[in-house]
Amino acid sequence: MKSLLSAPADISSKDAPLREDIRLLGRILGDTLREQEGDAVFEMVENVRRAAVRFRKTRDERDRTRLEEVLDALSTHDTLTVVRAFSYFSQLSNIAEDLHRNRRHRAHLKAGSPPQQGSVQLALDRIQSKPAGADAVQEFFGKALISPVLTAHPTEVQRKSILDCHLEISSLLSERDRMDMTPDELAANEEALRRFVLILWQTRMLRTTKLTVPDEINNGLAYYSYTFLAEIPRIYASLEKLLEERFGKRPRIPPFLRVGSWIGGDRDGNPYVTHEVMLNAAERHSALILEHYLSEVDLLGTRLSLTSRMVEISGELEAFAAQSPDEAASRADEPYRRALIAIYSRLAATAKWLGHRVEHLSPVDRNGKPYADAQEFIGELDILIASLHHHRAFSLARGRIACLRRAADVFGFHLAPLDMRQHSGVHERVADELLANAGSGGYAQLEEAARRTALLAALQAGRNLSEDMEKFSHAAQGELRIMRAAADIHRRFGRTALPNYVISMTRGVSDMLEVALMLQQAGLLGADPDPALHLNIVPLFETIADLRGCGTIMGELFSTAYYRNLLKSRGNVQEVMLGYSDSNKDGGYLTANWELYKAEIELVEIFAKHGIELRLFHGRGGTVGRGGGPSYDAILAQPPGSVNAQIRITEQGEVIASKYSNPEIGRRNLETLVAATLEATLLHHHGADSTMPEYHRIMEALSHDAFAAYRKLVYETPGFSDFFFAATPIREIAELNIGSRPASRGGGNKIEDLRAIPWVFSWSLNRMLLPGWYGFGSAVQQFIEREGEAGLAQLQAMHRNWPFFRSLLSNMDMVLSKTDLGIASRYAELVPDASLRDSIFGEIAAEWRRTADMLFAITGAAALLQDNPALARSLSTRSPYIDPLNHLQVSLLQRHRAGDGDERVKRGIHLTINGIAAGLRNSG
Repeated sequence: MKSLLSAPADISSKDAPLREDIRLLGRILGDTLREQEGDAVFEMVENVRRAAVRFRKTRDERDRTRLEEVLDALSTHDTLTVVRAFSYFSQLSNIAEDLHRNRRHRAHLKAGSPPQQGSVQLALDRIQSKPAGADAVQEFFGKALISPVLTAHPTEVQRKSILDCHLEISSLLSERDRMDMTPDELAANEEALRRFVLILWQTRMLRTTKLTVPDEINNGLAYYSYTFLAEIPRIYASLEKLLEERFGKRPRIPPFLRVGSWIGGDRDGNPYVTHEVMLNAAERHSALILEHYLSEVDLLGTRLSLTSRMVEISGELEAFAAQSPDEAASRADEPYRRALIAIYSRLAATAKWLGHRVEHLSPVDRNGKPYADAQEFIGELDILIASLHHHRAFSLARGRIACLRRAADVFGFHLAPLDMRQHSGVHERVADELLANAGSGGYAQLEEAARRTALLAALQAGRNLSEDMEKFSHAAQGELRIMRAAADIHRRFGRTALPNYVISMTRGVSDMLEVALMLQQAGLLGADPDPALHLNIVPLFETIADLRGCGTIMGELFSTAYYRNLLKSRGNVQEVMLGYSDSNKDGGYLTANWELYKAEIELVEIFAKHGIELRLFHGRGGTVGRGGGPSYDAILAQPPGSVNAQIRITEQGEVIASKYSNPEIGRRNLETLVAATLEATLLHHHGADSTMPEYHRIMEALSHDAFAAYRKLVYETPGFSDFFFAATPIREIAELNIGSRPASRGGGNKIEDLRAIPWVFSWSLNRMLLPGWYGFGSAVQQFIEREGEAGLAQLQAMHRNWPFFRSLLSNMDMVLSKTDLGIASRYAELVPDASLRDSIFGEIAAEWRRTADMLFAITGAAALLQDNPALARSLSTRSPYIDPLNHLQVSLLQRHRAGDGDERVKRGIHLTINGIAAGLRNSG
């Protein structure tokens, strides 16, 4: 049968397996379509595909017209069929590409080739060549914290049912690649692929109801089952082995790599995150990890059948096994099994004590004693591991039981550190009510200095101001109950279960002290003389103005004796979060990145001056317009001294699935974070660089002009808001059931009120991707006009020598390659005011051309993605399947906005949003 998926004809020989996988999946999808919908529908879809591929090859306007004619002739029913088919084309192509990445990586390892960029092995090789490399590495791991943090922002459009199906298809494709199959086995494998492609075709692509926060919690937990529970312990084992090979001994590395979560703790703009929901999130986390431990201990019990008749166990294990509740005569000589039965019974008792209803076998001892904490569980595992070493069963000691021990060390009984987050304006209102309850009214009307004085007096007095909840407003009660739920989580699951409180839109020292006062009400902050803070208070600086002022705020905070005292109880470590999304929406791509860079430099200096250790938390999104891009390059592009062995980074929206649903890719992404953090900490040049002042001067000039160009378009052009709401599917995104959080902070059409996530998502869908490049071209052009050829030479030198500038341009190159002005012009036609449309879209198109020209002038490239052939190939494969979806989306939007009430039209719009997002891969 004919394949509905096609790979580029000029694909290289090393990518030939990818072409074969794409053809196989396309053939199966085509057969499924023909079988389920009939020959006529198959031919219709194939006709659209051929027209789209032809246009992508020729870029001829006649071929574009032909494609549009074919699409415009579709009925509503046929439109939905084409949208679903092309969406699945993109999804299957993504699966094949991910598998090919794994294939190429394995081939590289099998060939014994030098370690690849971004690998821990290469990072350690580079560090080993430096003086005192071993000592530096040991010191690094002694204080390291590397934490990707999962968030529930609404750009993950795929249902979990679809993602699970993707994983099955990926697994079956991988079997074909790794196993030497007989003809019968190949046929059986293909038949299984056909079953899952059929399931995909007959599974509803869209959610019929809005996601709830508990839904998002469960979706987030799936990635622990997919990847984290198995792969993170393996990363530690691999790292310890690499260190042993290089430095002569196998170290015990502290648990530095932890995957955190905001899902269920992030209240900013989400009224559905209540104290019950946050408590449920912590309980779900704990239940999942205890289920994992029970399963692993049960499996170990079936495997460790070692008999004391043949091995000499340690005395400690002999005593431990003797106390086991297992009295079966058949296991009397099997001490490991008896010990593991005792451990299983205690785990089951722990789960019951924590209030979990977990699935497990009936424990031998129904009255088992719960573990006091995970360390007690680890202690008993260590008895077994030490005994295995005692009788030289080293491979067993380093095997599954070692992974279980490492899992317990990393995940504890809480699984993941859950952050709390709320907007500073909410805290202000709660503090106002708390202080009024103490007899000090009018807090909200005070200036900053007076606010600090009032808050410090209340904190030092240490009174409970919230005993009578009924005195407070409904909103304040909700916030105070959150504090009490946090204290409950600490009591039940330990402080590591809820270690951070993030304050959105931090604008002053009082914002930090307000949260301290709220924490004090629940016993999460002790009283004088030595007040102990039970979790980190983390300011989040988001807008351009906030980034420019963050150093001053932190300096004033550290000059506050009371707060300095609090930091002692946190090890003199202060975390600061920097927001990439709102700063971009506020000031544009170039200015946001430059202000973030400058803010980090200033924070490093302020923290060093006050003797406080800095940990940065980067609030990055999936797309470049929200700080996205390759993590390795992003970390190495940070200013010297800003990483310092500790970094937290948000993982948002559809990026979570693309990075972590496949365990092999997930592991590599985590290892890349470790490698980059190692290099940024131990290999960065920390001294004065004579070129930096000049580079900074140039960046300041570029930022000034880019900011002016961006603000002029977005905030100063009359009618721009009308253009945006008409030329993007922003309103239709809000109707799609892809997240629990509202898309806007208000109900109006002001750009200022719109959340950064749907702002960027909308520009991605209409293929303008404006937040990832606008303003750069104008800024560079003006700089070269002022400085002449010497100015261009300076920019070229910056690109060669400065990782920050090189990363900035590389990410922009990717965004420009995904932009399509032809398709974007179709969306612009949705703007009813022709004069407004022509004026604004004309500016956007002209700036895109300027930006591409300036990029080429600096990098020397003749085409976009010239230095990234893998991504260029990927886009070449996927674009013919994305283009028709964009065209159909525009047509459906026209009908919907003209009042067509056909439910299928609205569903078609939502299906195209899903399909385009899947094709672009990092759209939100």
